[in-house]
Amino acid sequence: MEIEKRVVGVYQENCYLIKKGNNGLIIDPGDDIDSILEMIGDTKIEAILITHAHFDHIGALEELESKLHVPIYYHNINGELNYKELVDIKEDIYKTNSFTFKVIYTPGHRNDSVCFYFYEYDIMFTGDFLFYLSIGRTDMEYADKYEMIKSINLIKTYPDKTMIYPGHGTDTTLEFEKKYNNYLKIR
Repeated sequence: MEIEKRVVGVYQENCYLIKKGNNGLIIDPGDDIDSILEMIGDTKIEAILITHAHFDHIGALEELESKLHVPIYYHNINGELNYKELVDIKEDIYKTNSFTFKVIYTPGHRNDSVCFYFYEYDIMFTGDFLFYLSIGRTDMEYADKYEMIKSINLIKTYPDKTMIYPGHGTDTTLEFEKKYNNYLKIR
């Protein structure tokens, strides 16, 4: 599995293209539709995955969906996204033609926050829930610091070797975060 990252928008959000052969998924198309389409190239996109609905993670979603006409996987708890191809995900395992992933609820930064865990590869896309040496803010609309603590404790149960691909900044590993991220030391 190949992973390509494109940093987009004023908030420098990480938009990801995951590929197996010529098939792919897009995660969090935040902005800069032309840059995202360039990254996609001739890849056959099977779906779009949304970790949460902050504008810097979905800014290019409408335009991308209108060009690709593929399912959009999102936990639509607040009823904010209304797309024809919307798949209102639950905490479960999902399959597209080429990919299998687990949805993990990780509320705290937002109540719709999820991580996408590609367990066959120990790869997790965390949106704004978990960053390199940090976590997402809990002082915004739909945020809850107590839910964040529960989510942190849940994510610590996953394998140390899990690669973390956050919504902003550099990638990391769960093992590194458990050792050095002070927020993961909260019980």
